Amino acid sequence: MVNTILNGIRIVELGDGHATSVSAMLLAEAGADVLKIESKRGIESRRSASFSVWNRSKRSVLLDCDVPSQRAELDDLLARADVLITDWTPSRQVTLGLDVASLAARFPTLIHTSVGGWPAGHRLEEALVDDTLVLAESGLMDEQRGYREGPIYLRFPLGSWGAAYLAAIGTIAKLIQRGRCGGGGSVGTSLLQGALLPTAMLWRRAEHSSSAFEKSMGKDMRSPQFKCADGVWIHVKAPPDAAPKMCAALDALGPERVAELNQGHPSDHTCVNWGANAHIFLTRPSAEWLEDLWGADIPVQADVPMGQIYFDEQAAANGYVVTVEDPVFGRTRQPGPPVAVDPPMRVRGPAPLLGSSTASVWDSEMPTSLMADSVASMRPLEGVRVADFGAYLAGPLAAMLLADLGADVVKIEGPAGDIMRRVPGAFVGCQRGKRSLALDLKGNGANEVTRRLAQWADIVHHNIRLPAAQRLGLDYKALTAANPDLIFCHVSSYGPRGPRKDWPGYDQLFQAQTGWEYEGAGEGNQPMWHRFGMMDHQAAMASVLGTLLALYHRDQTGRGQAVAASLLGASLMTVSETVVGRDGKLTPFQRLDARQTGVAPGRRIYQANDGWVAIVVEKPGAFDVLFQSIGVSTQVAVEKSFRTMSVDQIIEVVRAAGGEAATARCNWRDSFFDSPENRAAGLIKTYDHATLGKLELVGSFMSIDHIPTISDLPPPEIGQHSDKVMRELGFDEDEISDMFDKGLIAAVRPILDSKSQSTGSS
Repeated sequence: MVNTILNGIRIVELGDGHATSVSAMLLAEAGADVLKIESKRGIESRRSASFSVWNRSKRSVLLDCDVPSQRAELDDLLARADVLITDWTPSRQVTLGLDVASLAARFPTLIHTSVGGWPAGHRLEEALVDDTLVLAESGLMDEQRGYREGPIYLRFPLGSWGAAYLAAIGTIAKLIQRGRCGGGGSVGTSLLQGALLPTAMLWRRAEHSSSAFEKSMGKDMRSPQFKCADGVWIHVKAPPDAAPKMCAALDALGPERVAELNQGHPSDHTCVNWGANAHIFLTRPSAEWLEDLWGADIPVQADVPMGQIYFDEQAAANGYVVTVEDPVFGRTRQPGPPVAVDPPMRVRGPAPLLGSSTASVWDSEMPTSLMADSVASMRPLEGVRVADFGAYLAGPLAAMLLADLGADVVKIEGPAGDIMRRVPGAFVGCQRGKRSLALDLKGNGANEVTRRLAQWADIVHHNIRLPAAQRLGLDYKALTAANPDLIFCHVSSYGPRGPRKDWPGYDQLFQAQTGWEYEGAGEGNQPMWHRFGMMDHQAAMASVLGTLLALYHRDQTGRGQAVAASLLGASLMTVSETVVGRDGKLTPFQRLDARQTGVAPGRRIYQANDGWVAIVVEKPGAFDVLFQSIGVSTQVAVEKSFRTMSVDQIIEVVRAAGGEAATARCNWRDSFFDSPENRAAGLIKTYDHATLGKLELVGSFMSIDHIPTISDLPPPEIGQHSDKVMRELGFDEDEISDMFDKGLIAAVRPILDSKSQSTGSS
C-alpha cells in the first residue's frame, strides 16, 4: 500500500450533497478509506461530471438505512470507523440513532462531522441543504452588484465550497485532538457558515467607525476589467502603464488626449489612466496585451469561459490537473489535489460503481487506546504555536482559522502594518485571534528575531512571494535550520513549480482564469468580479487543510515538512462541475441567464409583488404541478403570475407542488447582526477593540463538540503585543528597549480621546 498521511483512517459518508461529498473526497485523497453509503437507486447526480470528481477515491456500499437489518450493518461499520460525515437533517439523524449523543454512547471514539444548511440549533436547522436557498435566505444574493436592480443569483456555490473545506478541516483537527487526548466528538458546520467566511470581509459593525471602515469592499467597487480588440476582457491588478506597448500608446496619445479620455473615469491605485487604458486596450487583441503585461510583471489574466483552465501549462506542472479513467466519461481531465504535502495527496481511483464494495470490507474495531473521559473543554489546537508572516488575505485568513481552532497565533507585520490595513473593514474580517508583533524584517537584527520565532513555533505560515521570502530568511531551508521539526506552509499564486511559480497573483485573476467572472455575469454580459474574494478564501482553507495534515503526520512520525497551497490549485478545484471528456470537450454544466436570475426555471429567483423569492423545484413532475396550481402553462407566465403574488404566497404554492422556496432577502447585514438567534448560534462575535470600540464581526464558522470555535482576541492593532512576544522569545529588557529605539520593532497603542470618538476616527 502506498504511504499516505491518513492511512488507516476509516470514514463513513452518509449524504449526497456537494459539501459532504467534497470534504470526504479531500480526506480520501489524503489517504482515508471512505465508504459512501448509497441506496439501490443511487443518487440523481451519479451520471454528472461533478459526481465523478467529488466521489473519486472512495468506495460505494449499498445500505438502506431505513431498514432495521441494514441499519444494523451500518452500526457494524460505525463500530469500525473513525469518522462519520453526513448532511442528513438533525431530525433524521435522531430518528435513525445517528445523532451525536446516540453515537457517542455506542461508539465513544467516533468523530461525528455534520454539514447542514444552517447551524445545529438554529431555527432553520431542518432546512434543505442547498446553496440557492441558503444564499437567498441569508441575504447574500443581495451582496453582489449585478446588471439590474435587486438581488442576483449567485452562480458560484459559495456555501458548499466553504463548508466542504470547513468540514474537512474540522475533521482533521478532531483527529489530531483524538490522537493527543483520546475520545471522539463532533464537528458541525453549514452552508451558511461556509458562505459567511468570505462575507466576514463585507459584514461588520463598529461603535467608533469611519468612512474607510464602512466603505471597505463596498458594492460600488469598480473592477479593473478591460475589453480588447478580439472581444475578450482582461482583468488587471496593477497599473498597466509601465508595460511597453501601453507606455508607447500613452506617449503617442499625448497628455491632452489622455486627460480627455480619462474624463468621467476617476483614477485609483490600480489604473491612474482608466479611460485612456480602456481606449488603448481596444486597439490590440487580448493575447498581445497579456504577453506585454506579463513581461512587465504586471498581474493580469483573461476572463475566459469555465473549463479552459484544464489546458493551462502551469496547472499541469503542479498536478492541479490530472487524468482519471472514469467509468462513465472515459479518459477525463479533472482537478487534482489542491495542496502539496508529504506523503502527497493523490487520486486513488475513479468514482466507484454503485455498490461495488460490501459492508464487510472492514474487519477490525477501533482500539480502546483512543478512549478518553472528556476533551470537550479544549479546542483542538490548544498548545499549537503559529507564526503568521502573511499579508493581504489568503495568508492571514488561514492563520485566523488556526486561531479559531485554539492555536496561539502571532502576526508579524512591518512597523507600518499589514498592507491590508488600508482596507480596514476587510482587514478585521481575517485577523481576529492574533497577537501583533511589529517587526522590520529588513532591519539589522531581524534575522535573530525570525530565528527565535521559528524555534518558538510549531507552524510558520505566509504568502510572501518566495524570492522575497528567501531574501528575508523566511523560506523553508532557512527556518528549519532553526527548527527541523517545523511545519512550513506557503501560499503562492500559481503553485511551487512551473514557469509562473513566482508570479504575483490576486483573487481577481483566478476568478477570471477559472471562468467564474465569465459564468457569474450571465449570458452575454461583461464578466463580473465577485467581491466575496472567494478564491483567496479557497486558497486559505486549502492551506489550512494541508497544514493540519502535516501536523497530524508530525504527531505520528515526529517529522515536520513544507506544505504548499496556491490560488491556482484551490480555484481550479471549483471548476469540477465540468471535466474534459474522452472527446476532448467539456461536459455540459448549468449556465446563468442574462438577467442573472437563475440556471433553470426550477432553480432561480423570482420577483414577487413585495420582494424576491428563490425556488428549487427539481423533483420529476413538480414543475408541472406548479404550473397547474397557478393556472399557467409557460415559464414566462410563471414570472408574470409570481409578480402579482407575495413572497409568502409563492413559498406556499412552491412547497405544495413538492418544491422548496425561501425569501431572497435584501439589505440584510444589520438584520443579521440584530438577530438573537444568530447570536445564540455563535454566528456573531462582539469584541472590545482598542480603537473601534464595540466591534461586531461574523462569528464562528464551525463548532467542535457543540462549542462554536472562535477566538476571544479581537483583531490587533499594529505591534499591540510586541513587547510581550519579544519577552516570550527570550529577549531581555535592555535588548527589547534597544530594538524599539532603533525602530526594529514597534508598538502602537492608540488611546481614544473625546475628539477621535466623536469623529469616528480609526
